[in-house]
Amino acid sequence: MSDAGQQQAAQQPAAQKPDPAQTHVAVEWKYTSPFVSCRFDPTGRFVFAGAQDMTVQRWEIASGANVSLTGHSSWVWALGFSPDGQTLYTGGYEGRLSWWPAAAEKPEPSRSVEAHNGWLRGLAVSPDGRLIATCGNDNLVKLWNAADGALVQTMSGHAANVFSVLFHPTGQWLLSADLMGQVHQWEVAGGKLVRTFDAKELHTYEGGQAVHYGGVRSMALSPDGKSLACSGLHKATNPLGAVQDPLVMEFDWESAKTRIAHAPDAKNIAWRVVYHPEGFLIVCGGGTNPMLLFFKQDQDKEFFRFVLPNTARDMDLHRDGIQIVTAHFDNHVRICRMMAKPA
Repeated sequence: MSDAGQQQAAQQPAAQKPDPAQTHVAVEWKYTSPFVSCRFDPTGRFVFAGAQDMTVQRWEIASGANVSLTGHSSWVWALGFSPDGQTLYTGGYEGRLSWWPAAAEKPEPSRSVEAHNGWLRGLAVSPDGRLIATCGNDNLVKLWNAADGALVQTMSGHAANVFSVLFHPTGQWLLSADLMGQVHQWEVAGGKLVRTFDAKELHTYEGGQAVHYGGVRSMALSPDGKSLACSGLHKATNPLGAVQDPLVMEFDWESAKTRIAHAPDAKNIAWRVVYHPEGFLIVCGGGTNPMLLFFKQDQDKEFFRFVLPNTARDMDLHRDGIQIVTAHFDNHVRICRMMAKPA
C-alpha cells in the first residue's frame, strides 16, 4: 500500500474490536533526527513527537502533512494537551515549560516559563484542564495555572529525580514517581502528601559502576480505577551498558500493595505503559529488543508481543483504541494498528 493509502487507512474509525495479534505497522514517517517522545492529540487528528534536534514534529494523520515546532533548547520528552486539544504543552530538558496553539498552521510558543532547575522530565494536565503538573531533576513537583502560567504549588517530598506525574481522573490527587521507585500521592488542593506506593523493585544501584539506575518511567490507572501500573526496569546487571529487564508493577489502588508484577523475558526497558479501555495493558519496550508487549491484568507474562523495526523510546494509544504511535531512534515515527491489514 502507498504511504497515502496507509495514512488514509490509519485515520479511518475502527470497525471492530482491537486484536493485538493483528498488530502491524500501518504508517511511518521519516525525519532527520532520532525521536524521544510521541503523543496523539485528544482530537485524534495529529501526532506530535519530540526529536533530538530540539524540535517537536507534528504530523496530520490523514494527510501526512508535517510541521516543525521550534522553541526549546534541549530535547522535549514531556508532551501534554488541554482537554479540547487546542493547546499543546511541552517540557524540555533545559527546564522550560511552553504553551503552543496545537492546530495552528505555523505554531509558535504563546507562553513559556522556566519551570525546573535542570531537566523537566514529565508533565500531566488535570482532568478539568486548569492545572499543569511538572516534575524534574531538581527533585520537585510543581503545579501551574494553565490559563496564565502562574506557579500554584511546589511539592518537595522526593529525595531523587522525579520522572513522571499523573493526575487521578477525579482531579483530587496527583501522583509523582522518582528514580528510587517511590510514588507519592498528593492532595491537589493544598499539596499534602497522602501516602506512598513502594515500587523500589524498579530501582537498581550498581556498586561497581556507582550509579543509581531505573526508576518509575511512566504510570497509568486502570479504566476501573482499581489498579495503578508503574513501568521501568529491573535486574540491571550492567546499567551503563543497558543490560536490564523490563518490569511493570501493578498496585491495588485501595491498599497501595503490589498486586502483580509483569516481567517479560526480554532485554529492554518498559518506557511507557497504558491501559487499553478494554482492560489489558500495552507496554513499549525499548533497547536492544524493541517491542510492544500486551498483558492481561492477572498474568505476569505477556499474551502477545509485536517486534518493532527499531529501538523505541515512547508510545501512545489513539482514542480509537486501535492505533498505537511509537517514537524511534532511527528517525522514524510509526503508527501500528491492532486489526487485520486491509486487503
